[in-house]
Amino acid sequence: MDLAFSAGDQAFFAQVRDTLAREVPPDISAKVRRNEVLERADYLRWQDVLVRYGWFAAGWPAEYGGPGFSPTRRYLYEQAYGATYAPPPVQFGITMVGPIIFTYGTPAQKERFLPDIRQNRAWWCQGYSEPQAGSDLAALRSFAERDGDSYVVNGQKIWTTWAQWA
Repeated sequence: MDLAFSAGDQAFFAQVRDTLAREVPPDISAKVRRNEVLERADYLRWQDVLVRYGWFAAGWPAEYGGPGFSPTRRYLYEQAYGATYAPPPVQFGITMVGPIIFTYGTPAQKERFLPDIRQNRAWWCQGYSEPQAGSDLAALRSFAERDGDSYVVNGQKIWTTWAQWA
């Protein structure tokens, strides 16, 4: 068994690593190095760079606008990314919501939501933690009731990650 990466894979890794290192704005890289909190504008600026290179939706199949990386190229991309002082793409749309929609969504949902998620134009948040349940999804008490053509959600949420930007 040959566990070495092919010359093409090695070149891909070098290209991604060098491109990411060159493209991370210096002020953002400095914040990451110092473990400082990034502002929404920082994430937007950086994620727009990833969009430009077609790497923002790195885990998405080509069918839905991602690069369609093979498992090996996805691994190499993640390793190259980790070798730079770049902030992670931490918005839930690209990493959680988009994959659920392209896997289980209707054609109308895919058409409505995926382009904006993929192009960094729509940010999502998670909202499942509650005071008495934490993140134990089986213990949640919030519920939705139909009210005409929409739903009204009743309950209390805490730690709604990225809610201020979604």
